[in-house]
Amino acid sequence: MDLLSLRYFQAVARHQHISRAAEELRVAQPSVSRTIIRLESELGIPLFDRRGRRIRLNEHGAAFLRRVERALAELDDARREMSDAAGAGPGRIAVAAETLPQLAGTLAAFRMHRPGVRVRLFQAPVDSMRRHLRSAEVDFALASQPLAGPELCSLELFRDEVLLAVPPGHPLADRGCVTVAELADEEFVSTRTGHWQRALLERLFAHEGLTPQVVCEGDEAAATPELIGAGLGIGLMPAVARRTLGERSPVAWVRLDAADCHRTLTLVWRRDAYLSPAALDFRRLATEQLMLQES
Repeated sequence: MDLLSLRYFQAVARHQHISRAAEELRVAQPSVSRTIIRLESELGIPLFDRRGRRIRLNEHGAAFLRRVERALAELDDARREMSDAAGAGPGRIAVAAETLPQLAGTLAAFRMHRPGVRVRLFQAPVDSMRRHLRSAEVDFALASQPLAGPELCSLELFRDEVLLAVPPGHPLADRGCVTVAELADEEFVSTRTGHWQRALLERLFAHEGLTPQVVCEGDEAAATPELIGAGLGIGLMPAVARRTLGERSPVAWVRLDAADCHRTLTLVWRRDAYLSPAALDFRRLATEQLMLQES
């Protein structure tokens, strides 16, 4: 069992597809297929279920993947630590976040403090963040949903009230506060399943025994105010959006009479991960910059 075989396996497990894994690895598809078959033969057990040309990680493969990702993450950390010790360039950091605009201030400050450091950003829902962290693809995740576990450390940056955004002229626009039950027949603009706005919307409605009517969904929450302002529906937005948009806001804001109607933003990293000097500076600046949003 060699390191290359494990990286091939990790790529196939991530994509659940031989051809896509081969594209990522920049090798020929038959080479990837032969490597996986040889690895399974060496282990004495199938790691994937195969149906025609489809391939899916099975329970044994999932268990093997967890250990492989831990081992490869340790090796990647070791390589980066030695590279930093040798002074081999300014380094790099990688960050996953559900929405990217909220990182703009932090990145601007980081660029000034650490010019030359290569920054990689991943837009990802919370489930993907856990995988990115476990495999050491990212140093940090900026999460708006609970992301915890014995292998993770987290720092709460701020807690923000979540408001209801409605189009100007909407019957609810002049209301100071509404209940979730009053929204049963309303149409919603939201993010896709897996993002925090959608998770919160579904949780609030489920508490009332209701299901929200989502008529528009996407991956970028920053587009939500414009879509609501255009009359496509109503939606949930954090109070920081109202402060950011100010007088330019295309929507009216209403408070929701519901328990725990807020977003908590946390910075998460692997407990035993090697954090380079650049990564430590990013964590410090993210803490300073993002905590300012609460004040």
